[in-house]
Amino acid sequence: MAGSMHHRIVVVGGGTAGISVAARLRRAGQDDIALVEPSEHHFYQPLWTLVGGGAASAESTRRKEAGVMPRGVRWIQDRAAEIDPDAQRVTTGTGATLGYDFLVVAPGIQLDWDGIPGVPETLGRDGVSSNYRYDLAPRTWEQLQQVRGGTALFTQPVGPIKCGGAPQKIMYLAADHFRRRGILDQVDVVFATTSPSIFGVPEFAEVLEGVVARYGIDTRYEHELVEVEPGRREAVLLSVTTGEKTTVPYDFLHVVPPMSAPDFLKHSPLAVPDDPKGWVHVDDHTLRHVRYPNVFSLGDAASSPNGKTGAAVRKQAPVVVTNLLDAMAGREPSARYDGYTSCPLVTGYGKLVLAEFDYTDRPHPTIPLLNTFKERYDMWLLKKYGLPFLYWNLMLKGIA
Repeated sequence: MAGSMHHRIVVVGGGTAGISVAARLRRAGQDDIALVEPSEHHFYQPLWTLVGGGAASAESTRRKEAGVMPRGVRWIQDRAAEIDPDAQRVTTGTGATLGYDFLVVAPGIQLDWDGIPGVPETLGRDGVSSNYRYDLAPRTWEQLQQVRGGTALFTQPVGPIKCGGAPQKIMYLAADHFRRRGILDQVDVVFATTSPSIFGVPEFAEVLEGVVARYGIDTRYEHELVEVEPGRREAVLLSVTTGEKTTVPYDFLHVVPPMSAPDFLKHSPLAVPDDPKGWVHVDDHTLRHVRYPNVFSLGDAASSPNGKTGAAVRKQAPVVVTNLLDAMAGREPSARYDGYTSCPLVTGYGKLVLAEFDYTDRPHPTIPLLNTFKERYDMWLLKKYGLPFLYWNLMLKGIA
């Protein structure tokens, strides 16, 4: 769709962040908004953990992108290929140019599968899968059911990833699945993570350490998956502290790839200087770009050091909209984001710990009268039914 056009506000990305912001801007009376998003479908990705554990269907997580696009927003069904913040212009993959007065950058995160040699050619078969892709999450469940014993290896890469708890959630579901089948004592469940502990917030780490002990999980802290040998079903782990490599034979392998901002951002003036990951450089609290006052960013591509989750976006979106409206009116940003995020940590079928925290890495509970520091069945119901309802019916419509 080559051509040139101009809009008062351009939003790059039609995922959770982009749709939420566009919907809120429409509710605030803004009527000249264009949104750049190539995908035909919109996904509720937090449920992919349950898809991989056989507790939800993949199809229930997918809807048409047109069905979630806020009314009155011009949908440019194309990908962003370049952003020139000095010229205030977005160029799309088909060569169209979009001029803007104000820009919201929310393209999500890029899964860098090629960062682990041997992974791309074996995903979805030969015992290797990942819940980080719509088509692979069902394969996770299919392959878990084929495990009869041996080693089930779960990995977490270095650097920020979306939903930092997801790599261990599927591990707990797998261990519980093995327990239910009576084969847990025949399966060596191994967790290789580059983190130095099971979770960064001590109060929740204590609970999760109990879960790890209950399932007898072998934790390999400060270890990174650096290579897979599909023909031999072997994974190579690298100690991030000593540089030593260890080969682990596997019967099942759940891979989480390294992640970064999309490639078109990495060499953009919007990116954090000298950061190869390419995150959009924003003020942690106002979410306004540190060098371009008419640019805002939120969600997984932003540099703010919060957990990259939908719960974070739910708190970021009203901050971005308020501050964007302030900027349009010539005012200084008045809203502040405190880094709140939540991680619903599935610890087994019917069990969930709701971890909520902020920039201080201290608990930030928001549900009154409930002790969310322990495994709860009602929190499992919240994740499986309550949060998807909130997402589709309130959050994407700019209400919650």
